Amino acid sequence: MAQYDLTAAVAPFLDRHLVFPLLEFLQENQLYSDDQILKAKIELLAKTNMVDYAMDIHKSLYHTEDVPQDMVDRRAEVVGRLKVLEESAAPLISFLQNPALVQELRSDQQYNLQMLQERYQIGSDQIEALYQYAKFQFECGNYSGASDYLYQYRTLCTNSERSISALWGKLACEILMQNWDVATEEVNRLKETIDSKSFASPLSQLQQRTWLMHWSLFIFFNHDNGKNGIIDLFFSERYLNAIQTNAHHLLRYLVTAVIVNKRRRNVIKELIKVIQQERYTYSDPVTEFLECLYVNYDFEGAQQKLRECEEVLLRQCIMLL
Repeated sequence: MAQYDLTAAVAPFLDRHLVFPLLEFLQENQLYSDDQILKAKIELLAKTNMVDYAMDIHKSLYHTEDVPQDMVDRRAEVVGRLKVLEESAAPLISFLQNPALVQELRSDQQYNLQMLQERYQIGSDQIEALYQYAKFQFECGNYSGASDYLYQYRTLCTNSERSISALWGKLACEILMQNWDVATEEVNRLKETIDSKSFASPLSQLQQRTWLMHWSLFIFFNHDNGKNGIIDLFFSERYLNAIQTNAHHLLRYLVTAVIVNKRRRNVIKELIKVIQQERYTYSDPVTEFLECLYVNYDFEGAQQKLRECEEVLLRQCIMLL
């Protein structure tokens, strides 16, 4: 069923770290050869700081204990850069690790910046260093540490663009750590920010909404209330427009959420309308099943599509569970 694999369609809308769980799933279920998956992992890792992991993958792929010299050099570079960033952010990290000092912070960011500068000689350079250190930690695969630092950074950041970037980073961390309740809160924060912010162009806002829907798939197919969450988000006018404009393949996940959610069958009529509108752009056994059943009243065809659906859903949707 590799023909129905959506990994290639979904991956461009994900941070590269979020692609690793998908590759792990594909490898476990043997949709592709181990060599293909390992090569894909190495390609992804090349643009991260997870050098030790890349070395392990290289050894598995080529059945050797030796690694290329460029990997050895890259590891030394990463360790050196991490040390420099840690030293740059050290004054602020030390402050944030002291509960008594943190109590001095208020909800007023301008007050916090002035207080930090006057009392502790911590200024914009150290705050920027904290962001860079958190980002570097994320690239190294230390998602827990990165999440903490990004949260703390956002309490001090006055740059709206950088604050949104930190929020995306924290969402990725929570997804990768499978903290579904916290991740749900971060999705809601991002949605509110995306929907209320003035973007330079409508295209930028469309792109942000498309990313949010793709990232939220991990949450919606794991959180207890996720099936309702995906229906509520994907059926909202702006996000449905984003699906129809930018990501038709997301219809599979929306259809799946509706099929398995008995309490939300009231949206089937609207869903069928969308499927018919987009059928020449995107269709698969999952969307075709609903058409056979509710449009063509082709029950034999629906049974056939259901058998195909079971295989597709087992192999493709469950990879997000």
